[in-house]
Amino acid sequence: MMVLRLMTIALALMPVLAGQGKQDQTKQDQAKQGPTGAYQQAARLPARILDFKATPASIQPGQAAMLVWSTENPNSVTIDPEPGSVTARGSKQVKPSATTTYTLTVRGPNGVETRSVKITVAGTVERAAAAAPAAGASAPKAAPRMADGKPDLSGVYNSSSFNFGGVAVRGQNDPIPAKLKPGAEKFKVVRGPNDAGLYSSCSPTGVPGAYFVPYQWEIVQGRDRVVILYEYPHLFRVIPTDGTPHPADPDPTWMGDSVGRWEGDTLVIDTVGFNDKTELPGGYKHTEALHVVERFHRTDFNNLDYEATVEDPNVFEKPWSIVRGFPLRADLTKVDEFICENNKDYSKFFENK
Repeated sequence: MMVLRLMTIALALMPVLAGQGKQDQTKQDQAKQGPTGAYQQAARLPARILDFKATPASIQPGQAAMLVWSTENPNSVTIDPEPGSVTARGSKQVKPSATTTYTLTVRGPNGVETRSVKITVAGTVERAAAAAPAAGASAPKAAPRMADGKPDLSGVYNSSSFNFGGVAVRGQNDPIPAKLKPGAEKFKVVRGPNDAGLYSSCSPTGVPGAYFVPYQWEIVQGRDRVVILYEYPHLFRVIPTDGTPHPADPDPTWMGDSVGRWEGDTLVIDTVGFNDKTELPGGYKHTEALHVVERFHRTDFNNLDYEATVEDPNVFEKPWSIVRGFPLRADLTKVDEFICENNKDYSKFFENK
């Protein structure tokens, strides 16, 4: 009888033990994959090509065709022999002089995926693919200049936490050298496990926080002003460069009051008049005495050097600086629209039951 009972218990426990074994295996698999947060998992999704086509696929000499493509989860996307670096999905008109094969290349966490289409130009022979240039074979393309001779900084750039296109932001992992003054410990931001995060409210980022979000930003340069457009959360700054001074007593704002000047080929932007609602890189709050000086220098066509010096005598022992190198997003001609549709307090979702 005892043996029979033990056999019955063993049979009853088998599904439970099997389920536990599967759970343990799942945990082991997750541990191998790394962190399981939503953003970490999204970063591991495989890149793939959904569609790539040429319309029409056959043309007469002098006619144009349209390349149309769609990809998912890429780190970078290129089409060769032209147009080169492109967005994750889009279209581009091309006018090949001879029959040409275009190759779409997508790079992602899972490696590289390619797909090709051919546009046949009547009466022509397919041109041979151009050989890849040797490393260091050509000098970087020079930075463009305005009619008055000043460097033209206009363009769309990656931010300090966004490396689309396979080009890393130089200095993005450098430590933040801020040091609090004695008694200012309350200005260090400490987040608990249920904190929804810095950007959950979609509030304006302030400066230089605007360059530390995973969205691109754009400079539009004019004769007497520079406009900076930040895709997240659809912010802008209009910065006079004609000698206009700060107001005597500026109203505190999220992005502050900015004026610019040129020091040789470097654009220097001086910003004061902040409110105390934004957060600085490294997780620091500040007071309305915050003063930020930014320096922009376009070293060549594809690269923009950036330095921001941060000063708040109520918070920090001394001014400190951030240095980054932002790559040009040659695949973009403008930033896109960003709308925060559900800007609510999420704390209720973290209440203990």
